[in-house]
Amino acid sequence: MSDETPKVSEDKTAKRGGRFVLGFLVYFVTTCIIVGALGFFWAAHSYSSAGPLAEEKLVTIERGMGLNQIAAALEAENAIDNRYIFIFGTRILGDAGDLKAGEYQLEPGISPRAIAQKLHDHDVFGRFITVREGLTSFEVVRLLNGVEQLSGDVKSVPAEGSLLPNTYDYRLDEARESVVFKMHEMMIDTLVSLCELNPDILPLDFSLLKEKPCGDSPLKTINDVLTLASIIEKETAVAAERRRVAGVFINRLKRGIPLQTDPTVIYALTKGEHKNDGQGPLGRRLLRNDLDYDSAYNTYKYPGLPPGPIANPGKASIEAALNPESHDYIFFVADGTGGHVFAKTLAEHNRNVVKWRKIRREQNQ
Repeated sequence: MSDETPKVSEDKTAKRGGRFVLGFLVYFVTTCIIVGALGFFWAAHSYSSAGPLAEEKLVTIERGMGLNQIAAALEAENAIDNRYIFIFGTRILGDAGDLKAGEYQLEPGISPRAIAQKLHDHDVFGRFITVREGLTSFEVVRLLNGVEQLSGDVKSVPAEGSLLPNTYDYRLDEARESVVFKMHEMMIDTLVSLCELNPDILPLDFSLLKEKPCGDSPLKTINDVLTLASIIEKETAVAAERRRVAGVFINRLKRGIPLQTDPTVIYALTKGEHKNDGQGPLGRRLLRNDLDYDSAYNTYKYPGLPPGPIANPGKASIEAALNPESHDYIFFVADGTGGHVFAKTLAEHNRNVVKWRKIRREQNQ
């Protein structure tokens, strides 16, 4: 019996040791879970709680910034207390990969969560520039040069028809070239969509892109579509007329009739460098002898489309050029109300012209 006693004692000691280790592990794991849960709830609470900003502040998130860089930038601007709380919160909510560059106005006490929401929604500070339809590229550059909050120079006037008129946001001191690039990208994206192009095989050079065909259009190339769209843009500001005006020009092209549109003559005379003194692009009225000016852009002198766009057309005019109204009209003239009256024969058109001249004389009295 005495020989077996130490063995029983050792077994009891081992069991007590095992229970102690198990108890310690349970305690340790439980403590970790509690601490982790408390940490999670503390982080979640901090993510949604008021931040340190004491007054309104503009913060810029640059293009190409990742989540860590964005969090560090916000912390450096004292917009958040702890970058890791911001990283934690955006990852938990699934917004980490969808935070957008831009200039943001942050209100006093704004929470990290509210900041992330702004960046996710691209709720940028209201610096906008509107480029209206029908401006030439020279006029677009002149418009950008007049925005004092932009910086730098546009190195060269972009190709006519390569910029999409729209309203664009910009950041304080953003380069003018950067805004031009956004307009250029928007035009390409619009053409890719409307012409049903495969973006994976497109040339990066716009001069090559515009020689590509555009969907099922009766016009041969994207350049032709943009050219006709720019003429439509300059001829009418009435949305309901665009497709009808497009149909007139398509009918003339099919019949070999010169387009005879004044805006092309104006472009031939100015090369797009329109005057800005309130007296029209020429600084005067277009004269009859201007119609004899020798230029490939003069559609009174040369049949068919001019060599290229005469302005930057908007999306609606591009759509009109691609989907012209089917009719038999080959003439139109102003009706005195901002729109036009259309005619199928020269005799009918001449009567409309007489009416228009009478209206114009009355307006000038």
